[in-house]
Amino acid sequence: MDNSRRSRKKGTKKKKHPLILLLIFLVGFAVAIYPLVSRYYYRIESNEVIKEFDETVSQMDKAELEERWRLAQAFNATLKPSEILDPFTEQEKKKGVSEYANMLKVHERIGYVEIPAIDQEIPMYVGTSEEILQKGAGLLEGASLPVGGENTHTVVTAHRGLPTAELFSQLDKMKKGDVFYLHVLDQVLAYQVDQILTVEPNDFEPVLIQHGKDYATLLTCTPYMINSHRLLVRGKRIPYTAPIAERNRAVRERGQFWLWLLLAALVMILVLSYGVYRHRRIVKGLEKQLEEHHVKG
Repeated sequence: MDNSRRSRKKGTKKKKHPLILLLIFLVGFAVAIYPLVSRYYYRIESNEVIKEFDETVSQMDKAELEERWRLAQAFNATLKPSEILDPFTEQEKKKGVSEYANMLKVHERIGYVEIPAIDQEIPMYVGTSEEILQKGAGLLEGASLPVGGENTHTVVTAHRGLPTAELFSQLDKMKKGDVFYLHVLDQVLAYQVDQILTVEPNDFEPVLIQHGKDYATLLTCTPYMINSHRLLVRGKRIPYTAPIAERNRAVRERGQFWLWLLLAALVMILVLSYGVYRHRRIVKGLEKQLEEHHVKG
C-alpha cells in the first residue's frame, strides 16, 4: 500500500515537470525576442511619424516653406564654428527642449535621416536631451541647421545599443561612398560619406564648419556598449537623385515584409507550443483516469 502511494506521489511530481519546462521556455523565448519585437514596433511607430511629417509638409503653403528655409539659412550665417559640445555628457542629456530651430519644426520634428546602407529611417528632432535620443535622432546644437549651403556642417546624433530601437547601432557598418539623406521640410539633402573617424569625446575639430564646404556628420558612441569614444561618419553634399531614393525605399519595403513574416512565425511557434502543452495535459489526464479506473477495478 505504501509503495503504491509513493509511486503515485512520484507520478504527481513528474507531471509538474512539463509545465515548469514550458514556463522556462516561454520566459527564455520572451527575453530572446524582446529586442526584436520592440525594435520592430519602433520601426512601425517611426514610419507612422515620418508619414505624418511628409503628409503635413505636402499640405503647407509653398511661400511658408520658402520663408522657413530662408530663416534657417540666415541662422546658419550667424554661427560661430567653435561652439560645439559633446551631446552625450550628462549635462547635455538633461537639457530641455531646444528652441533654436523652431523655423524647421513640424509637429516637434524637423524631418528624418535616411540611411539606406544600414536600412534606417529615423525621425529627427532638435537637441540631444536623453528624452529625444530615446525616440530618434537629435540635431546637435551649435552645428549648422540641415539646410545645406557653403560654410555649413550639420551634425546628427543618435544612440547605439538601445534594446527598443536600432537607431545608429549599425553605423560602424557604413563605408566611404555610401549615401545618406536628410529630409527637411519639402527638401531632401544627399550626402556621400567621405570620411569615417573615431575620436575622443572632447575632440570636435572634425565636425567644425570648414570654409566653402557643405558637410553633414552622423555621430554616435563607440565602441558598442562601451561608449568611450565617438564615431563620426561625415558626408559631403552631392546632388539628390530621386530614382535612387525610390529604389532604396523599395528595398526597405521588402525588408519590412520579411520582418512581418518573422513576427508571424514567432506567433505560430507560441501557438504550437501551447497546443503541444494542452495536448500533453489531456493525454496525461486520460492516462490518470485509466490508471485510477484500473486500480479501482
